[in-house]
Amino acid sequence: MVETSKLRWGILGAARVNERLLPAIIESSNAELVAIASRRANAAKATLEKYAPCRAGGVQCYDDLDALISDSNVEAIYCPMANEEHTRWALKAINAGKHVLIEKPMALKVEDIQAIEAAAIEQNVKVMEGFMYRFHPQHARVQEIVDSGLIGDVLSARASFSFLMKPARMYRINRSMANGGGAMWDIGPYAIHALRWCFAKNGVPADPVSVIAHAKLNEHGADIVTSGVLDFGEDIEGRARFGHFDISFERSRKSEYEIIGTKGWVKCHAAWVFQNDVPVISWALEDGRYAEERFVPSNHFNLEIEHFSDCVLNNKPTYLNFADAKANCIAMQASIEAASNGVKVDV
Repeated sequence: MVETSKLRWGILGAARVNERLLPAIIESSNAELVAIASRRANAAKATLEKYAPCRAGGVQCYDDLDALISDSNVEAIYCPMANEEHTRWALKAINAGKHVLIEKPMALKVEDIQAIEAAAIEQNVKVMEGFMYRFHPQHARVQEIVDSGLIGDVLSARASFSFLMKPARMYRINRSMANGGGAMWDIGPYAIHALRWCFAKNGVPADPVSVIAHAKLNEHGADIVTSGVLDFGEDIEGRARFGHFDISFERSRKSEYEIIGTKGWVKCHAAWVFQNDVPVISWALEDGRYAEERFVPSNHFNLEIEHFSDCVLNNKPTYLNFADAKANCIAMQASIEAASNGVKVDV
């Protein structure tokens, strides 16, 4: 039972995402960073000093991941390890009685997510997949527009996610897709997740029935570019519903999605937004109406941490659940198989 008004966090790894996540824990009103660990000597301390120098003296730094997991002062753990390591370390943390926020993807296999879910139930801890973008208010507004019927029945969606690969990030493509490398396991989860939410009904993201995809692979079998089409099946009127995704490490930064209905369309211009960015969504209708809506800048990492901490402190269900994680993993696996083999794959 948590007895404090702040959830005590530990970070399991000195990954680059700490640039955004570590300050989010420190800045959140209901969270406190108490420990960080890395397998690389002094990396945890260096990460803390780089992203939160003001807290350098108040956070325990470990050169051993297991030491952080066994730290009784740590109540919740953020796991930003390599994709293929999520299952192992999440299970260690859960079995130690820690609540865990796992950076997307939660795991590479549905069976692993099922194991994580079973462990979380047994240990009575909260576990959530870290899709930070879903916590930004702009996405709730997009969903509100769709649910209102303003753009009619949703029949098509498009998600485009990309950034230019830099030398410091080459570790993302030094192993095959089967082993957690490549664009599909890096930015692909965002695109697939966004498309599933584009076709959501009553707050539940949709599941595709099949997928076709094409990819450009490097010498390690990691995809650099992948494009594909998810078939979400026909609607009650017998109309086709397709979701197009396009991800790349060869193009400029982009993270947009667009939903097209029978009466109009709505677009999120940037799903990845920095804390000082002014988010914009736009929509247009067949009758000529057009609008742009701008939002007050906010930090979706902070909102994610505050949400998860609140769920633990007040025993609330997490916004993103295991059903969503498993469904996204299934769609991911099918998309990777389609891209790898050049065939249509049923989901």
